[in-house]
Amino acid sequence: MIPYGKQNINKEDIQSVVEVMKSDFLTQGPITPDFEKEIITYTGAKYSVAVINATSALHLGCLALGVGNGDIVWTSPISFVASANCAKYCGAEIDFVDIDSKTYNLSVDSLEAKLISAKLKNKLPKVVIVVHLAGQSCDMESIHKLSTRYGFSIIEDASHSIGGSYKSKKIGSCEYSDICVFSFHPVKIITTCEGGVCTTNKKKLFSKIYNLRSHGIVRNQDEMVHKSHGPWYYEQLDLGFNYRLNDLQAALGLSQIKRLDSFVKKRHQIAYEYDSLFTKLDFIQTPFQDKNCYSSYHLYIIRIKSNNKHNKKKIFEKLRSSGVFVNIHYIPIYLHPYYEKNYSKKDFPNSNKYYEEALSIPIYPGLSEDSIQFVFNTIKNPINYQNLF
Repeated sequence: MIPYGKQNINKEDIQSVVEVMKSDFLTQGPITPDFEKEIITYTGAKYSVAVINATSALHLGCLALGVGNGDIVWTSPISFVASANCAKYCGAEIDFVDIDSKTYNLSVDSLEAKLISAKLKNKLPKVVIVVHLAGQSCDMESIHKLSTRYGFSIIEDASHSIGGSYKSKKIGSCEYSDICVFSFHPVKIITTCEGGVCTTNKKKLFSKIYNLRSHGIVRNQDEMVHKSHGPWYYEQLDLGFNYRLNDLQAALGLSQIKRLDSFVKKRHQIAYEYDSLFTKLDFIQTPFQDKNCYSSYHLYIIRIKSNNKHNKKKIFEKLRSSGVFVNIHYIPIYLHPYYEKNYSKKDFPNSNKYYEEALSIPIYPGLSEDSIQFVFNTIKNPINYQNLF
């Protein structure tokens, strides 16, 4: 089988985890803070907090920004459901902003139009969660300008995007946002098995996220309400969660991040090969890359212009039956039964059209030349091409 994404684990990664298993601390030891420091060094952000997955990171980000009952949060509909669920966990209303037809990220024009309308109705969002789909950053400078004009905070859902850049600064630097979130799921750029992280440049947000990650408990006397009873003393100040990343996972992340840039470079090489091959097929649209962005290429998303011979469903089914595990990123969130009753498809024409045509094909550092050619040939001729296995 050729998956659409896959982890890359070497001997050094395994040895790093084994060393922690032999140590005194499997969790709440020194390795998770070391990993957080490495994230800070890599991204240029002032603070980072490692957590069990990106969903928990988004949840904590919303809580740190004060999202609660009666608040409104906006995000892109072309994302995993966690980008919306995190606001619902806090009791907020969620709404969507249509995507840009070229980048597939949140459309700045649609965002501005929606903000103008929302202001007239006194329904402005408290937070906008922008999603860097496939590894390419949104137009953060333009979105940030709108945030200062309309008074909303920004969370970057950069689950796909560690290793990427925007205007020569690493995604995660929070140059134009309050909080940035990464994912370390096995199919992402680097992995901690499961895991995530929040970065921020604001100490107040860092402290809130840090404390909520571990049950809302503080051990620093400066943060306590009462005088310490002794060196054992701690206080719970908030209703927090057990969202800590353990040291085994952090050790894997520390090892993986050493190869992050090489992983992204290899993904670019594969994307270039796909670009070159697909120029031969007039029914395939390859990913657009904004000149201000350096994508991490978590995904390589093609769009299939249906005709009598080719359509997305036919190509998807043929690839799957041939051993190529392609995927769709994503079903628009407003189409899921949990959400659909509150939204109208006609409000998101670009997202609807994207969903009709989009297909994620395999891209990961270990993908072979033969596999790339096989994927291309199967898409080129989905009816007649033979199975790989």
